[in-house]
Amino acid sequence: MADALRATALGHAGAGDGQPVRRLSANERRQQLFAVALELFADHGYRSTTMDDIAEAAGVTKPLVYQHFSSKRALYLELVESVSHELLLAIATATATAVGPRQQVEFGFAAYFRMVVTHEAAFRLLYGREDADDTELGDAMRQVEDAIAEAIDPLIDAGLEPEHRRFLAYAVVGMAEGASRQWLDRRSAAVQSGENGRGVALDHDGEAVQLAGRLADFAWAGLRSVHAD
Repeated sequence: MADALRATALGHAGAGDGQPVRRLSANERRQQLFAVALELFADHGYRSTTMDDIAEAAGVTKPLVYQHFSSKRALYLELVESVSHELLLAIATATATAVGPRQQVEFGFAAYFRMVVTHEAAFRLLYGREDADDTELGDAMRQVEDAIAEAIDPLIDAGLEPEHRRFLAYAVVGMAEGASRQWLDRRSAAVQSGENGRGVALDHDGEAVQLAGRLADFAWAGLRSVHAD
């Protein structure tokens, strides 16, 4: 996949496979730079990644990167917004098909963890905390948490006051984030140690359903015992 990405990054579709060379359109180039930047930010963090790194990984010049993104900060913030939008859309779509609050909780977690296991780089980007002292970047991350909590809030149907319900929504977000961090760390350790089963395709959907089921059982048991003050 990395080789194919680099071939595309050079702006030549079909290069090396005997197919006619085709330059990427402006939109294709922008999306390709977006994907390269996501991987680099996720792997090395915001501070350690430069526009030179992004240009080199994409096989283009730095001025070309600046044609699409005004700055590293603007690119990073756009990535965060894009990832959070995709996550919220997945949760909303999944919970809309559920029948009853219990299923809404489970479907919501399933959509969340399906994103975790299939978009590891995206979640590493969201959960990076090395730049917590940067006000603008910190605000962007908090906005993501706020948006997820707002999506969860309506699912907590326990006859509670809005403030109480919102408090619990943030608690659920914290649980999901903590569980995701643990899974990502465990996954990373397995890859580094070679225990990830080379050559064996991962059952992403099965993994997501298992993670969602475990956390949904835990969250639902707690929510059922909640009572209004």
